[in-house]
Amino acid sequence: MKKNYLMSMWLSAANAALGHGRAKATQAVRRQTATATNQAKQQIADFWFGGLGAKPQATRRAKPKRKP
Repeated sequence: MKKNYLMSMWLSAANAALGHGRAKATQAVRRQTATATNQAKQQIADFWFGGLGAKPQATRRAKPKRKP
């Protein structure tokens, strides 16, 4: 039996491409999971401890008056 080098190179490239795609998908899932977990933690903390401290209110800048 003779080795088929063209098929071997093609399969190696396909495997590398699929591995890259799988890594990107796994990274996105982990990032979304971490975001959801952090939001849930923040909501729980706000529910239990939200009334203890006053949140600073954003100050608005006065708009400059136009000259007629």
